[in-house]
Amino acid sequence: MPQLKDFEGRWRIARRIEDEWMGTTGLFEGVARLTPDGRGLAYSEVGELWLPQEAPMAARRGYLWREEPDGIAVFYQDGRAFHRIKAGAPVVRDWHICGEDAYDVTYNFTHWPAWRMIWKVRGPRKDYVSITDFARL
Repeated sequence: MPQLKDFEGRWRIARRIEDEWMGTTGLFEGVARLTPDGRGLAYSEVGELWLPQEAPMAARRGYLWREEPDGIAVFYQDGRAFHRIKAGAPVVRDWHICGEDAYDVTYNFTHWPAWRMIWKVRGPRKDYVSITDFARL
């Protein structure tokens, strides 16, 4: 698995969001920037989201990535813990509970520097899979 410093820079993002309940697929294309912030890296993602029967819309999000002895801790921008990218194998998994919703994530670094992140999200009002491919710019 890559180290935190290996993620620094710009990445092209291609994301597919498969909504099981609606039977639809959304798409996102954009760029992620991971820049030093004094404590690790700030992750900033901007792009365009296409959802069925909706006009394309601008979308963005951000996280804080922090190096820890056993991998990378990912936090929301307000400092709340989100999940971890554990060091070791080229494929790593973690999870996050938010209210009644369960978020399971898999990171695949097998083809580094290209990598993939897959979220499986289940809850009372959610049932989707988000597959994101990253390629260095």
